[in-house]
Amino acid sequence: MLKTLKIRHLALVLTSIVLIVTAHAFGSGIVQAQSKQVSIKVGIVQRFGDEVKTPLGLQATEGDRLRIQFKSGDQVEAVTAPSAQIEIIMQAVNPPQTEEKVILRQVGTFETAEDYANLWRSRGIPTEIGQPGRWQVWAKRDVYNTPLLRRLLLQSIQDQDDQLAQFATIETKVLSQVPKASLVVNGVRYARDEIEISSERNLIQVSLGGTRTLYPGRLRLQPNAYGSYSLVNDVDIEDYLRGVVPHEIGPSAPYGAVEAQAMIARTYALRNVRRFTVDDYELCASIHCQVYKGWNGTVGNADRAIAATKGLVLVYENELVDGLYSSATGGVTAKFSDVWNGVDRPYLTPVVDSTRPLWDLNQRPL
Repeated sequence: MLKTLKIRHLALVLTSIVLIVTAHAFGSGIVQAQSKQVSIKVGIVQRFGDEVKTPLGLQATEGDRLRIQFKSGDQVEAVTAPSAQIEIIMQAVNPPQTEEKVILRQVGTFETAEDYANLWRSRGIPTEIGQPGRWQVWAKRDVYNTPLLRRLLLQSIQDQDDQLAQFATIETKVLSQVPKASLVVNGVRYARDEIEISSERNLIQVSLGGTRTLYPGRLRLQPNAYGSYSLVNDVDIEDYLRGVVPHEIGPSAPYGAVEAQAMIARTYALRNVRRFTVDDYELCASIHCQVYKGWNGTVGNADRAIAATKGLVLVYENELVDGLYSSATGGVTAKFSDVWNGVDRPYLTPVVDSTRPLWDLNQRPL
């Protein structure tokens, strides 16, 4: 059930962040979700075994133990321990494997990639979006699943001879070795592709490259779309916000701005759960989504703001707004299409980020 707070004009001004929502119709403004608890899946280590090869250390908090589950044949095996380690072992492939896909476009942001993906779908080509480094639009791999189908597709695209088609290519890799995950727990090594980690207190410490981070919820190691692994944090959204809000707005921001940031960050997360469908999780922990640092560096001011706004999200005409924000605006925000490909959002408009009239957007628009 949604409890709607109808408003005429909502201006949330954060530190160098401006979001304007104009309520043109009932259902626009702030709403409160009074439904069941919502959890999200965040890729906290996105390409373990590819970009990251150093071991991942897992540790329970003092007095607690980890519960680690994985499949052993047709059975699910579980072990408990205060700590464990996940390592990558490079395994030789003989004969070498060929891996390839049709890349339709490569861009810098998810928003622009999604627009190109929709354009290709409108031409009858199923697509998916990946992020092996930059964002990429792929011809759907389980549809174009043979070398012949991929080359016929590429030829038909090139025959169209238009601007959209000129970026399409086939990426081919020959793999002589592949990364394989290995779990070491209680002195025993297990070679497993999928591992679930939980604890009684729902708190797990992850050590990587000399940095230890405390995560609420559960963890899962799973294969991704690039031949390596992702470590995913399955976390309640309100707990997730504790690791986002203070890092996005800063620990000393004014309380009212922190409440606004909490609502925007919650809205952004729920609107963007589709970003990593190809890897079977929902959000990343970097600036490509929202910076998420687990419960390292939580701040009382932010915790109070998150609790005070629990469940509150921004909507426009009964849909979650695209709550995009930045760390710096240069003094003025921009409309959606000034930055990304795609349809403009009527609530994202140029606004001077100042208490003084430094710039007249009517006389001098961007």
